[in-house]
Amino acid sequence: MKTAYLLAAFAPLIGSIVAGLFGRQVGRAGAHWVTIAGVAISFAASLWTLFDVLGGNTFEGALYTWSVLNDLTIEVGFLIDPLTATMMCVVTSVSLMVHIYTIGYMADDPGYQRFFSYISLFTFSMMMLVMANNFMQLFFGWEAVGLVSYLLIGFWYTRPTAIYANLKAFLVNRVGDFGFVLGIGLVVAYFGSLDYGEVFAAAPELADEQLGLWGSTQWSLLTVTCICLFIGAMGKSAQFPLHVWLPDSMEGPTPISALIHAATMVTAGIFMVARMSPLFELSETALSFIMVIGAITALFMGFLGIVQNDIKRVVAYSTLSQLGYMTVALAASAYSVAIFHLMTHAFFKALLFLGAGSVIIGMHHDQDMRNMGGLRRFMPVTWITFLIGSLALIGTPFFSGFYSKDMIIEAVRYSEIPGAGFGYFAVLAGVFVTALYTFRMYFMVFHGESRWGRAQHDHDHDHDASHDDAGHHGLGPNDKPHESPRVVTVPLVLLAIASVVSGAIAIGPMLFGDFFANSIVVAESHGAMATLAEHWHGWVDLGMHALKTWPFWLALAGVVTAWFLYIAQPGIPASIASAFAPVYRLLDNKYYLDRLNEILFAGGARLLGRGLWRGGDQTIIDGLIVNGSARLTGWFSGVLRLAQTGHLNTYAITMIIGVALLMLFVILPLL
Repeated sequence: MKTAYLLAAFAPLIGSIVAGLFGRQVGRAGAHWVTIAGVAISFAASLWTLFDVLGGNTFEGALYTWSVLNDLTIEVGFLIDPLTATMMCVVTSVSLMVHIYTIGYMADDPGYQRFFSYISLFTFSMMMLVMANNFMQLFFGWEAVGLVSYLLIGFWYTRPTAIYANLKAFLVNRVGDFGFVLGIGLVVAYFGSLDYGEVFAAAPELADEQLGLWGSTQWSLLTVTCICLFIGAMGKSAQFPLHVWLPDSMEGPTPISALIHAATMVTAGIFMVARMSPLFELSETALSFIMVIGAITALFMGFLGIVQNDIKRVVAYSTLSQLGYMTVALAASAYSVAIFHLMTHAFFKALLFLGAGSVIIGMHHDQDMRNMGGLRRFMPVTWITFLIGSLALIGTPFFSGFYSKDMIIEAVRYSEIPGAGFGYFAVLAGVFVTALYTFRMYFMVFHGESRWGRAQHDHDHDHDASHDDAGHHGLGPNDKPHESPRVVTVPLVLLAIASVVSGAIAIGPMLFGDFFANSIVVAESHGAMATLAEHWHGWVDLGMHALKTWPFWLALAGVVTAWFLYIAQPGIPASIASAFAPVYRLLDNKYYLDRLNEILFAGGARLLGRGLWRGGDQTIIDGLIVNGSARLTGWFSGVLRLAQTGHLNTYAITMIIGVALLMLFVILPLL
């Protein structure tokens, strides 16, 4: 089976190298075929691995010893268990759909080969992350996905907004990664190993270990370690307040938006916390911290989706909110539910992003929903698949998103972790908010009055095209929207099928079977999942029972509200925005967090830099050390120069005086 593991991990890397270094030789067709073949091989090997794991075969071991430092061994190795196999299949399946879709979406882009090389490298990086059996390899994959996301968000590097967005993503993730490195450092310092198995085995013995951070204050070692590790997850999985990079990542091409938001980078933090469950279960303080952060993200990021007019940004804020749901599930010790929602979310979120890309193609690269409407008649495949993705996102009974989202809400309801009450309110209220912004987007794009073909409005929207500044975008007066080619719509259909059936198929074994029994640890005192299991009577019964629950009626209320505001009475939203102008401005400016970062952190960093430059560099280094020493030497030389007259009698008198003083110092002590 090692061959299958190696193929799953390294086949995308080979495709990336060929497309990236030999793109000119293999041509555009060669670049997409070699990368698609690499990812397809990886997907096939991942499926083989999953079935092998289901048969009871797991693997944990080193493949290569990279370095030995005293008693610390740094290795490249794999941990293959149900959690890993699930992530492998999710990453490679979504990546394969994105690769196929990219053939149609990027057909006219001059960076065609380079893009395929990047997305294949992205897949390899994520596979190394999820397959790792030690913290060093985890960190390699962690940083690699960050690096490739930087390259992909700024893929159209001639656009200043793209360069600003990828730099922002890179810097914000460095903040989170600083905490992540501190967490790994604490693991090495106190556990003496980077191997997962050794660290997890030693964790209970260090549960009461205290750490002095400052003064006489003592903190639990595991609490500090887990919070530091989670700060890394806050960056990668875009949790408040390190979420600010994710909406701006829309500056990249739509296929990479789907890959980042659905299956790779943003899921890394969720996977990492689930993998580290043996550590997190020993710190209730860390779980409470995670609960509050996830609840804030789930609810307040959803509010921002209501005021967005760029179709991709609405889906982006949806991702932020859904990541908050997953984080809340982690805090409730419902790790299996978080991974379950990660899986279902990967399918319907990739579907929504790729569907948005299909709309953008049909609209000649206009992303502003205010210029759309009535597209259902012209783009039937995109319309029906987008509707399926929207229904899955809001948790419609019997769709995949319903099973995972409903289980999160119930798990938080039964959790006794401090902060669970706020978490339950946030995820329950978020159901209405999610339905409102999702069907606002759906109705504005596919129903109502056709608003395309008019004179271009002076809206602050972005265009998803490599030649963004080089001409007119959007439909002209004589143009009509058109359905996308099959290479675009086939992945939409396949993802739509997964968005419908994956939840019902997987909920039983993943949540209430022993699928994750050896991958995830849950303390006996955290009984949310045990309580859920008592109420489990099958996926059909759960879907029927949903008609009597608050989440269903809140979601329905959100859909009806969206229909009333954007189809029945489309003039009301403008009146509401005018009546609640301060609230609208707050949401439109994203709670002013970007401005706060610019003033407080970026401005503070510039102020500190100027202070160090003027006070440290100019005053101390240049002024005191360099120029000061030169002036001191010059002054001392000037004093010595006074004694250098060139007259022999002066030198003779000086010598006589010197000898006399010397004799005086010798004789005086003898008297």
